[in-house]
Amino acid sequence: METLQEKTLERLNIPQLDRVKKLHYNLSVTELVEATIQRQQGVLTSTGALACDTGEFTGRSPKDKYIVKDAITEHTVWWGEVNQPFSSDDFSVVYNRVIEHLKYKEIFVRDAYACAAPEYKMTIRVVTESPWQNLFANNLFLRTTAEEQVDFNYEWLIIAAPSFRANPAIDQTRQHNFTIIDFSRKVILIGGSGYTGEIKKGIFTVLNYILPQDKGVLSMHCSANIGEKGDTAIFFGLSGTGKTTLSADPTRQLIGDDEHGWNSDSVFNIEGGCYAKCVNLTQEKEPQIFSAIKYGTLLENVNFIGRTLEVDYSNSEKTENTRAAYPIDFIENAVSPSIGGKPKNIFFLTCDAFGVLPPLSQLTREQAMYHFISGYTAKVAGTEAGITEPQSTFSACFGKPFLPLHPIKYAEMLGKKLDETNVKVWLINTGWTGGPYGIGERINLKYTRSMIAAVLNGDMDKMVYVNHPIFGLKMPTTCPDVPQAILNPKSTCSDKLAYDNQALNLANEFISNFNTYSDYTSSHIQVGGPILSRK
Repeated sequence: METLQEKTLERLNIPQLDRVKKLHYNLSVTELVEATIQRQQGVLTSTGALACDTGEFTGRSPKDKYIVKDAITEHTVWWGEVNQPFSSDDFSVVYNRVIEHLKYKEIFVRDAYACAAPEYKMTIRVVTESPWQNLFANNLFLRTTAEEQVDFNYEWLIIAAPSFRANPAIDQTRQHNFTIIDFSRKVILIGGSGYTGEIKKGIFTVLNYILPQDKGVLSMHCSANIGEKGDTAIFFGLSGTGKTTLSADPTRQLIGDDEHGWNSDSVFNIEGGCYAKCVNLTQEKEPQIFSAIKYGTLLENVNFIGRTLEVDYSNSEKTENTRAAYPIDFIENAVSPSIGGKPKNIFFLTCDAFGVLPPLSQLTREQAMYHFISGYTAKVAGTEAGITEPQSTFSACFGKPFLPLHPIKYAEMLGKKLDETNVKVWLINTGWTGGPYGIGERINLKYTRSMIAAVLNGDMDKMVYVNHPIFGLKMPTTCPDVPQAILNPKSTCSDKLAYDNQALNLANEFISNFNTYSDYTSSHIQVGGPILSRK
């Protein structure tokens, strides 16, 4: 006679998985939290959040991410440093070895979906080795109801097996950890790493392939919110630029903090939760995120104050990439469903550690295209091992590691959106003023919030603008509740010659990076770059 577990395994419909040590199917949040604590894999903090460590990896490992190269992907994927090819036969070997590994483990299964817009809904089955990884999947994907789980048919399968260590000689991986995406089998296979961000970014990569090609939808690495008048704003930006922080605005409804699609009528959230960086988090600066860290939230790689269970958000000994994963409805004014109308304003966020770019500037269509393809920000000392001084970083479309298609595909789609709408595009520098990192100071968050508020309420439509002499950006001369002096970055520097040199150096870096894509773009987009490139 079949056991309940055998019946459940048959129902799960996972190829080759005919047995496991024990199976846990769609456990509740409480059950997942209790299972984690019982296994001594995490502790409850003073606010009730579950704190766990992800182990060896505290961030993504882009050099160990692969896409299976086959008839579907061979001529469509942007192969190279970002998208490394993996053979279908080699994938079969790794998959079978991971499945065999799981047969001797407890597994936790979660049925979920992506894309809040019903017409793009993608069903997902997530298999994890630990209950806290399963809690992450519950929090970050859109959640299924008990009724939906009865006859649930998944389209994509994610298997996360951190205790499986690949053997490069057998598995053809670079080292023991890997993320492999197979578009034919519709499987994302993760091994050797407990970092949960690989789970969410795996599905984002998949949708960055499917939505633009098959659905005509622009997929975006951005946050989004809605004002009282129904006006949607979207915020593009790399990690550390303020994408999550600035979209969590108590005066506006949150659509989502990281991944969205833009179709002909709306902007919709791809996810069902937020994955907020919480290094140096304070209630004063980020009250909504701070309040969301409660029972049901998963905290990753945080440290505590002394021997207490109170989290020390200023302590980054384990990693700068401490994270909080929580359902989107933990943000009090999140909109449900997570859908907004066409955007009225687009913000490109950058953390310029050289103190060159203005804190606020309005972009022409050509500048918007240029800066979207560039995707500039800077890393400062301490953010990664080996970085001792500011370093420029360019990530096409503000999400290069997750783009399976050539960046120009997404840029062209954005250009078409700009042509079809009256959306305004702004560049926001959340980095340094008064000089570079180590000399100047970080732009005050309250000033950045005031600038964004002035844009959203229409105040900046009435202001006088002047052009930046090197980047050609339109800089306002005044902005409500913002000191006039900081609006022009050169005026805040005591050493004007040093500023000019920094600006010229940065402009040359922009030009050098853009040359990578110049053969794929029309000449009018290059007009949006630094003035140096026009001479």
